Amino acid sequence: MDRRPRSFYVLAAFFGLFVLFLYGPILTIGILSFQGPQGGLTFPMNGVSLHWFRDLFQEQAVGDIWGAFRRSFALGLMVMVTTVIVSVMAGLAFRKRFVGSGLIFYAAITSLVIPSILISLGVGLIFNQLGLKVHWATSGFGSQLTWTLPFGLLIMFAVFNRFDKSYEEAARDQGATAWQTIRFVVLPIIAPSLIGVALFGFTLSYDEFARTLLTAGSYNTLPLEIFGMTTNVTTPVIYALGTLTTLFSFGIIAAFLLGVWIMGKRRARLGSDAGKGV
Repeated sequence: MDRRPRSFYVLAAFFGLFVLFLYGPILTIGILSFQGPQGGLTFPMNGVSLHWFRDLFQEQAVGDIWGAFRRSFALGLMVMVTTVIVSVMAGLAFRKRFVGSGLIFYAAITSLVIPSILISLGVGLIFNQLGLKVHWATSGFGSQLTWTLPFGLLIMFAVFNRFDKSYEEAARDQGATAWQTIRFVVLPIIAPSLIGVALFGFTLSYDEFARTLLTAGSYNTLPLEIFGMTTNVTTPVIYALGTLTTLFSFGIIAAFLLGVWIMGKRRARLGSDAGKGV
């Protein structure tokens, strides 16, 4: 006999509606992307085919889809690497209090509460005033770092606040230098968290629109290209593009999670081997 309270079913129904609201639009776009050659942008569907996916790989009358994808991918990698390196260095630096540390911390995370479009406008104006070219790899790169770095910093601060310093002390007792301690002790221990920071950095950059809008210059990133297509593309090809980019994003997340799983299995195996050796 089911003795679960009525509130359980209410909460389950609410959660189900939330998931439907969250993923319903993605599912709708995915379904509409499989329409036939005469398909439109709304239901009911007009046939079922892969026509619009094939159309994506042909020369487009408007836009530069694959150029925009390459720019977004390259920018995402740049932001990811920079976010990981700066976050780790900041996490190590903030383990000890120093003059101005509080001010630097709050200044770093303030960009999270400032409207993104204002960040984009400000960065673009600064580059113009300095006579520098507004470009996705310079001003766009800097603008996106104001979005990804605070997340990376918060994660690393939390990681190092829980870090057991006895591991470092043991390494130094064995004669390890400061760099060797970081390389062979600290980094392997915090590696899963580094993968998390890298995932944040790449995905937040890859789909960022507002902070790139006024800082990308003459060449669009993929979110800007998709936005531009919504004003002049009237076929399901835009849905096919949305489906592929969504699958790519899920693939990136799966790859990072697989990396964390493999790393966890490896650490467990090394721990088991060390225990047997003892």
